[in-house]
Amino acid sequence: MKVLKCIVIDDEPLALRLMETFIAQTPFAELLATCDNAIEGMELLRKTDADLVFLDINMPKFNGMELARWMQQQSFKLPYIIFTTAYNHYAIEGYKVNAVDYLLKPFGYEEFLRAMGKVLQMIEKEVVVSTAKKDEDVLFVKVEYQWVKVYYDDILYIEGLKDYVRFYLRSQEKTLLSLTSLKVLEEKLPSSMFLRVHRSVIVALKSISSITKNSLFIDEKEISIGDQYKEAFKTIVDRWLL
Repeated sequence: MKVLKCIVIDDEPLALRLMETFIAQTPFAELLATCDNAIEGMELLRKTDADLVFLDINMPKFNGMELARWMQQQSFKLPYIIFTTAYNHYAIEGYKVNAVDYLLKPFGYEEFLRAMGKVLQMIEKEVVVSTAKKDEDVLFVKVEYQWVKVYYDDILYIEGLKDYVRFYLRSQEKTLLSLTSLKVLEEKLPSSMFLRVHRSVIVALKSISSITKNSLFIDEKEISIGDQYKEAFKTIVDRWLL
């Protein structure tokens, strides 16, 4: 079994000691370093080859969520993130920075092990993907008389318009109109990244900024959730919420 090399960043001394104890008694975990602030944490992340960082959210000056966003902008190999927090309202923000899990303080060893297990599962999936032949994370979309490359990460949402679909992208204000159907796209796009939430809309899960009972928001754009899609959407949301 792979040994997970860990960093712990937390401004609470008791929390640091607890994590040191949990990691020490876990056979498949190794503690590389700890620190009590996000600025020092940046240096640790640059200098080490950690697999996993346990990151407290509420820290002074530069908090854990800001550090996680900074990590996404870096070119070095990023460790997985497990947030440790006393607050339960960061679920959607955590999803947007690809956090594996939350540990809501105070937590016990069983919860700690469960979160570690999720990281191991994700690493195993990475190994499978890296050894298998697969396409890049792109679509080639026919727009008028040419095929345009669209990266999955660039898609905000896709709107169905009779015989056409319209792509709304992060990188440009102008949309792309393509002669295809949402049904075709629903079958082609990875279900881990995209979800059909309405008869005429597929959304990129990463682009969702907030949710209500019957709708979701992508920035300021409100999208209604169709009755037949609510159960599938609820399944996704239940993984985000604490």
